Amino acid sequence: MIQSLFDKIWNYHLVRKLDNGIDVIYIDRHYIHEVTSPQAFLEIEKRNISVFRPKQIVATADHNVPTIHQSSPDLDSLSRIQINLLTKNCKKFGISSLYGLGHKNNGIVHIIGPELGHTKPGMTIVCGDSHTSTHGAFGCIAFGIGTTQVAMVMASQCLLLSKPKQMRIHLNGNLKKGVTSKDVILYIISKLGVDSGIGYFVEYSGSTFQKMSMEERMTVCNMSIEMGAKGGLIAPDQKTFDYVVEHSNEKIDYKMMKYWKSLKTDMEYVFDREYSFMADDIDPMITYGTDPGMAMKINGTIPNQSFLDDKKMNSLKYMGFSPGESLIGKTIDYIFIGSCTNSRIEDLRLVASIVKGKKKSRHIHVLIVPGSNKVLRQAKKEGLDVIFNNSGLDFREPGCSACLGMNSDKIPSGKYCVSTSNRNFEGRQGPGSRTLLSSPLTAAVIAIEGKIVDINKYIHEEI
Repeated sequence: MIQSLFDKIWNYHLVRKLDNGIDVIYIDRHYIHEVTSPQAFLEIEKRNISVFRPKQIVATADHNVPTIHQSSPDLDSLSRIQINLLTKNCKKFGISSLYGLGHKNNGIVHIIGPELGHTKPGMTIVCGDSHTSTHGAFGCIAFGIGTTQVAMVMASQCLLLSKPKQMRIHLNGNLKKGVTSKDVILYIISKLGVDSGIGYFVEYSGSTFQKMSMEERMTVCNMSIEMGAKGGLIAPDQKTFDYVVEHSNEKIDYKMMKYWKSLKTDMEYVFDREYSFMADDIDPMITYGTDPGMAMKINGTIPNQSFLDDKKMNSLKYMGFSPGESLIGKTIDYIFIGSCTNSRIEDLRLVASIVKGKKKSRHIHVLIVPGSNKVLRQAKKEGLDVIFNNSGLDFREPGCSACLGMNSDKIPSGKYCVSTSNRNFEGRQGPGSRTLLSSPLTAAVIAIEGKIVDINKYIHEEI
């Protein structure tokens, strides 16, 4: 039978097909955090149900945690309740893989999963968090679920699901100097639109994705949700296997590796929808509106009014921008380098290579937040913290931080923040905040310049 990569994983995990077109799918790994798990634990407790397979659950505190003074955190009442409940519930229901606040391996759920060896090729993975699609970089069916579904997986280790349609996005060729995986996914979303993936699971293929590191692939898959897709995945290859073997706490046997190597789409398979792009068409990108699809080449101009609907015009009004405007020279108030999209050690190394020996612009506040304590330790081992501190950057402890306004790291109303996170919605980083998404490289250059500059010129002159 001719199958796609998605089909092979789906069918391998198919428990039963129901009469109404719904499939019962077994879930290999369930990630939980402090925000969406309390209601689910309460639901199974009310029904007097135990957690069916607690060893398949990995828990962490990340959304609400502060990024300073974590040894004696200053938490608001709701954050304290949620973080404490996570610890209490994990203990009560026998969940031993808990990386709570203060744990040496605590961090953002989609950072610690792969780096601690919990994510492996061919898995079905869920979490009460939309950016669970990150794990698709390992050749997994990984996606976010709602609170009711969190409880369902806790109780049964299965989900009732309608099989989505399938899309493939090809990208071939070599990326230009200074173009990163973040630029790639922003470019794709800007071309296809934020609703182009609704009802689909996306497979990314082509030589460009094959050349990317695992961390770069994670960035791409992380933002699949921003085009409306259920998730995104990339066929595992030798890079994937090497990463998993390096980070795994268990011995990888021959049968498991053989299964992993079979995870690729058959040549004859026909997708429901396909798109193709060339890598050399992509330049450093930046967003100008309030969704990730409102992105442009950094040296380009905002589309003219005739190309913008009312929603996008309102978005520009919120951002304080005008149709046809260039953003070059625009003063920026904050820089945020972090989130489950871009807070891995590769991201921090890239930023350090840009800012080393330089000082940030005097007026700008730069937050650099590693995705986990493991990333933090590695950064210190390599002396990246010294580079950041010497450049005047605020290097913090791990957490979701200013990706979203659920902790103390908020952007003030009316201020502009260039962010390496995944969403630029109105008020996402704090009420009234104005977010421009970019790559870590672009964010680092802007931190030095204090304003948006033509990264292409900077790259060729400085890097």
